[in-house]
Amino acid sequence: MATRQGRTDASSRDTLDKAADENFPVAPFFLPRAWRDDLMAVYGFSRLVDDIGDGDLAPGGADARHLGVDPGRAGDRVAMLDAFEADLRKVFDPAGPGPGHPLLRALVPTVRRCSLTPEPFLGLIGANRQDQLVRRYETYDDLLAYCELSANPVGRLVLAITGTATPERVRRSDAVCTALQIVEHLQDVTEDLGRDRVYLPAEDMKRFLVGERDLAAATANASVRTLIAFEAERARDLLDQGAPLVGSVHGRLRLLLAGFVAGGRAALASIAAAGHDVLPGPPKPTKARLLREVGAVLRSAHREG
Repeated sequence: MATRQGRTDASSRDTLDKAADENFPVAPFFLPRAWRDDLMAVYGFSRLVDDIGDGDLAPGGADARHLGVDPGRAGDRVAMLDAFEADLRKVFDPAGPGPGHPLLRALVPTVRRCSLTPEPFLGLIGANRQDQLVRRYETYDDLLAYCELSANPVGRLVLAITGTATPERVRRSDAVCTALQIVEHLQDVTEDLGRDRVYLPAEDMKRFLVGERDLAAATANASVRTLIAFEAERARDLLDQGAPLVGSVHGRLRLLLAGFVAGGRAALASIAAAGHDVLPGPPKPTKARLLREVGAVLRSAHREG
């Protein structure tokens, strides 16, 4: 895969290839080529910053070298995030030398053409810094504040790239993005616990008599299943709040946004089909289920539009 400023290296291609594993379409074929390029540029940024924060960088130290960090310190997540932020700021400095990382160089044309601001990108970096310091969330509101950094900037960037941002659409987009983040947390309870992170609010765990030992089991007991069902319903409510966003736009953008909402609903359906037992591994929706959900979202949008 090539960027508009030359070919990426192997580690950057590996990062972009992860788009196929997401719950929702990142840059589907039916969009205009310019939108696809811009969305993939943003995806490359957001995926890489998450990989830095999770310690999932490709081996070999290429990302560290691009950022001017000694490859021997590639595992120092805070240092890598600091270097990544410094390189990001070069994207927004037209008089400067330009960023060193290929994925950030690929972001430059998108930022220029769409007049993007640094804030959404800095929010995503901030979320990953928070991951290094905060590993438990006491309340649901605490989790929502985290999603404001970790998820909502992505939807705002999609609206900015497509030139469709309004205050109401941003509000609806935030609801969808927060829901998608919560769904991902529900799918990844076991993986997150392996990283010493728990994104289930502690107050809810206490309410449903769930301890971390229960989350470490091979399969979920009745209390864990009830907790997961409760959090899934919260995510479903957020998706419903955000779904009118789809009907507020037209053409191929409507189909893209329907894919986001449908991806969340299909993932929730897969969690329910597993009896809300997410501990053996992430329940994933089938393509058939995703397509059915896309159709349902589009039919609803057509009625509302």
